[in-house]
Amino acid sequence: MKTLGLDIGTTTISAVVYDTDAGVLTSRTIKNDSFLTGESWERIQDPSVIWEKSVAVVQELLREYPDVTAMGLSGQMHGILYLDAAGTPVSPLYIWQDGRGDLPYDETHSWAAHLSELTGYSLATGYGLVTHCYNLNHGLVPKNAVKLCTIHDYLAMKFSGRSTPVTEATDAASLGLYDGPNHRFDPEALQKAGIDPAILPEVVTDPCLGTGMLGIPVYAALGDNQASFLGATGGRTDVLLVNMGTGGQVSVYSPEHIRTQTLETRPFPDGGWLLVGASLCGGRSYALLETFFRETVKMVTGQEVSAYEAMSNAMGTAEDLDRSPKITTLFQGTRKDPSLRGSIENIGTDNFTPRHFIRGVMQGMAEELYGMYQGYLAMGGKPPAAMVGSGNGLRKNPHLCRVFEKTFGIPLILSENDEEAACGAAIYAAKHR
Repeated sequence: MKTLGLDIGTTTISAVVYDTDAGVLTSRTIKNDSFLTGESWERIQDPSVIWEKSVAVVQELLREYPDVTAMGLSGQMHGILYLDAAGTPVSPLYIWQDGRGDLPYDETHSWAAHLSELTGYSLATGYGLVTHCYNLNHGLVPKNAVKLCTIHDYLAMKFSGRSTPVTEATDAASLGLYDGPNHRFDPEALQKAGIDPAILPEVVTDPCLGTGMLGIPVYAALGDNQASFLGATGGRTDVLLVNMGTGGQVSVYSPEHIRTQTLETRPFPDGGWLLVGASLCGGRSYALLETFFRETVKMVTGQEVSAYEAMSNAMGTAEDLDRSPKITTLFQGTRKDPSLRGSIENIGTDNFTPRHFIRGVMQGMAEELYGMYQGYLAMGGKPPAAMVGSGNGLRKNPHLCRVFEKTFGIPLILSENDEEAACGAAIYAAKHR
């Protein structure tokens, strides 16, 4: 059986055709160049451009594989757009990078911090209901807006022929103020935040939304984190997933609802929970070090050359680097505290070298995620059978893979699927077909 998966990322739109016997048959990735200009702290995109690009890539794949039997979707979590009564967008898409939640509420609180304190939920800028609450209090909600939803919920609505969006629990939770154990938006928290629950999409239990324009069943959209877990692991739930892209993530499945101080507990498709820790810098930490080396070379020679190959070669010929400086890679802080910054400690005459700094940065990248994962173990979580790695930060850097293996104490296997979220959406559609 063949299914199609579509993932709406921040900078790209990806689609795959998945076969339940052979795996991914083909994939397409195109640019999501839909950004709009706005305030310096705004990150907004044009939903009409995203829709047009998505239709084009989906139709291309369906022409190539006319025997596709179902479609699943995924996309960038947390963001929202507003729809009118006919299901037409009446606002831009406010994406997960939008910064209005970090703007000051009063002299000591940002809007995200204020809502966290007010509701008891841990919220950050970019969360959909933080964005909505700010908009409510600043007259930015369109007068004809009757619903809000994520971009992939909007596309699932359109592809399935509906005019009202619905959401699946993995996506609903990404907006904030979601009571996971009771599978609903928290009415008391919504009241405290001054949010009318009528503007929220219904949380569905039946994931099949309809056939619509494609003539095949379209299933409710998943949050990209959970979809990526499904796609990277091939549907397995007994593994630990580490992802290293621009940011970094560690994810582990639990059949029981576990709360930790270091991980966010998110609903998993069809039951259970995904415990997730995210580093804001992640792979960007390594890119920042490369930029430092690149600028140093330019300062000395006047020439600008990439340093990535030289950095990799240095690790390949380096002696034992366990005495590297201790580098914390919080260069953009954390979701809970964006004001935090990285640090470098334990520098001596024996480790003030480029190779030691490269190793120190990689170690810092791994230890930030490992520290989050330890919260799962501390709460009695079952150690995973294996560790799967995804994202170009790991795919293109075998030295970083070895650092992760040593830090976590688990062998690392790279995911076979490049477009994990789109693949996960296709696997989900196949499961429910």
